[in-house]
Amino acid sequence: MTKLLTSLFALFVASATSFAHAQAAAPAASAPAAATAAAPAPQAPNSPKSLQAKVAMCLGCHNIPGYQASFPEVHKVPMIAGQNAGYIVAALNAYKAGERKHPTMRGVADQLSEQDMKDIAGWYAALGQEAGKAVGDKPAREPSPQVAALLQKAACASCHGANFSKPIDPAYPKIAGQHGDYLFVALKAYKTENNSAVGRSNGIMGGIAKQFSNAELKAIANYLASVEGDLKTVPESRFRK
Repeated sequence: MTKLLTSLFALFVASATSFAHAQAAAPAASAPAAATAAAPAPQAPNSPKSLQAKVAMCLGCHNIPGYQASFPEVHKVPMIAGQNAGYIVAALNAYKAGERKHPTMRGVADQLSEQDMKDIAGWYAALGQEAGKAVGDKPAREPSPQVAALLQKAACASCHGANFSKPIDPAYPKIAGQHGDYLFVALKAYKTENNSAVGRSNGIMGGIAKQFSNAELKAIANYLASVEGDLKTVPESRFRK
């Protein structure tokens, strides 16, 4: 009898021990699964800003007909609807890098990623363009002999292309039909040196602009403004009259 009780007691202890080990092992085995379940799921990348949000900061100047800026002097803001997308990106990067000095545009460009710039540029390049309508290769209005000589000296068409509307490089701007006062201010900016607040840093344009007096640059700008081109100011709906 004593032997039987001893055997039963041993069996009970063994069973209890096995049960305890099983209970301890179960949480350990499930720990990785629990840890996996508890780990936060990877966050989805931030959704891109809508195109409307990206261009919103541009509309208040570039989509109001006749809107004028006051830096560094009063002039109409440039028309960029129909402009080369590559040029718009290049210009924004130049403002961001400080190669073009303009406090407002620097503030805008600093907020934009490279993709933002491309999206904005693509939108403006297509804005207001009519399918099947192309600018001719020759200006309808010929320059005066004096202006023709200035244009030849500056070799504008060698980069800005036929009719000053078909640049040889996507990073170059169309300039036909652009506001004359804006072109004049831009050309003078390329001449400016050693000024921390005003100026544009571009070796090619600087070398060209410095050949001319301001009166000559103004004559060139006014003629280019008179040439028909692709550039437009397309009123945003809330700014329409």
